Amino acid sequence: MLNYVDDPKVQSRRWWIITAIGLFTIMSTLDGSIVNIALPVMVNDLHISMNEAEWVASVYLIVICALLLLFGKLGDSIGKIRIFKFGSLLFVLGSFMAGFSVSFWFLILARIVQAVGAAMTMSNNNGIITEVFPMAERGRALGLIGSFVAVGSIAGPGIGGILLAHLPWGYIFWINVPVGLITIILQHYILPKDVLKSHAPIDWRGFLASVMFIVPLFLGIFIGQVVGFTTWYILGLFVLAILSLLLFVRIENHAENPLLVLSLFKNHEFTISLITAFLIFVTNFFFNVLSPFYLQNARGLAPNYAGYILMIFPLVQVVVAPIAGSIADRIGPYGLTLAGLGIITLSQVAYAVLDLHTSWWFIMLAIGAVGVGNGMFQAPNNTIVMSSVEPQHLGVAGGMNALARNLGMVVGISAATTILFGRMSAQAGKTVTSYQASDPQLFIDAMHTVFWVATAIAIVAFILTARRYLTQRRA
Repeated sequence: MLNYVDDPKVQSRRWWIITAIGLFTIMSTLDGSIVNIALPVMVNDLHISMNEAEWVASVYLIVICALLLLFGKLGDSIGKIRIFKFGSLLFVLGSFMAGFSVSFWFLILARIVQAVGAAMTMSNNNGIITEVFPMAERGRALGLIGSFVAVGSIAGPGIGGILLAHLPWGYIFWINVPVGLITIILQHYILPKDVLKSHAPIDWRGFLASVMFIVPLFLGIFIGQVVGFTTWYILGLFVLAILSLLLFVRIENHAENPLLVLSLFKNHEFTISLITAFLIFVTNFFFNVLSPFYLQNARGLAPNYAGYILMIFPLVQVVVAPIAGSIADRIGPYGLTLAGLGIITLSQVAYAVLDLHTSWWFIMLAIGAVGVGNGMFQAPNNTIVMSSVEPQHLGVAGGMNALARNLGMVVGISAATTILFGRMSAQAGKTVTSYQASDPQLFIDAMHTVFWVATAIAIVAFILTARRYLTQRRA
C-alpha cells in the first residue's frame, strides 16, 4: 500500500487515530504551562529559591525546542508513528517521575525525560494526520489538532489552579499517567505501521549546530530576566547563538541530506504561516503570563475561580477550530486566517483597557473572543503549513510548526515579564520584580503597556496575512 489514504482499514479508523494523537498533544503542550501556577508551592515543598523553581518550567521548553528538528527528521527517515509511540512512553515515564517530591534535581531530570518524549510526539503529530486524512478532510483534522494544542498551551494555569485547590502539586504531573497509559494502549491497536520512510541519513553536524543555537539563546533569555540582558556572559550567550545559527545555515546549505531543507522557506505560504504562528503564540502568552497577576492579585480571585475564567479561551477554541477547519476544506484557508487574526487583534485592544473595576462579563467576553479568533486562525494556518510541503518533508514541516509555537511561548513569557517589570520599575523609580500589593494601579498601568505591544504584534501578523490573502485573490 503506497499511502494511508488508499488503505480502507486505516480510513475506517482515522478518527480514532486523531483521538490517540490528540490526547497526547494536549498532555505534551499542557506541561509547558501548567507548572507555572504551582511554582510557589514547589518553592516551599522542595526548599528552593524562586529562580531555581523557574527552571522546572524553562528546562522543559529548552529541551523540546532543541530536539524538535531532529525528531521531525527522524520521523521522515524511519517512520513518524514509530517516533510518536516511543515518545509517548518516555513522556508517561517522565510524568510519573516528576510527581514525586524527592529533590529539585530529580524533578529536573524527570522534566528532561518528559521533554524528550514531548518533542518526539510534537514533531510528528501533524505529519501523521496529514498522511492519514484525505485532502477533503485535512483542514478539519488539523483544526482538531490545533484545538488540542490550544487546550494544552493555554489551559495550563486554569487546570493547574483547579488541581492545586484540592491536591498536592505532584498531581499536575500524575494526571498524565492514567490518560497516557490508556492512550498508549489505544495507539497499539489503532495506529498503522509506517509506510512513508525516506531512510535518509541524519545530519548530525546540523543537529549539533542547531542545539548550539537554541540552548544558548534560551539560556540567555531566561537567565537575562534575572541578572539583566547587558551582563557580559548573557551577551556572550547571544553571540554564541548567532554564530551557531550562521554555522547551521552554512552546514544545511552544503549537506547532502540536511536536517532542515532551507529551500522550504522559498515557499512564501509556508514561511508566512510559520511567522504568523510564532507571532500569535507570542501574543497569546502575553496574556498567559499576566492573567494570573490580574485575576488573582489585582482582582482578588481564588486560584480555582481564576482557573474557571481562563478555561473559557481553550474551551471556545476547541469548539471553533474544527468548524473553521471544515469551512477551510470547502472555501480555502486564507480568508479564515485573516478574519481570525482580526478578532485576535481587537481582543488585545480589549485587554489593553482592563482596569481594577472592569465588568467580569467584559473580561469573559474578551477571553472568549480570543478563543474564537485563535480557532479561526490556527486550524487553517496549520493546513497551509502542512499542505505546502512535499510528503517526504512532512516531519520537518511538523517540527518547524512546533518549533515556531514553542519559540512563541518562550518569547512571549520573557517579553511579557521584561516589559511589565521594566515599566513598573520606571514608574516606581526603583527596581520592581514582583506584584506590588500596596499599589495595584502600578501593575495595571504596566499591563496596559504590555497589551498595547501585544496589539502591535497582532497587527504585524494581520498585515502579513492580509498581503498573502490579496496575492491569492489576484492569483
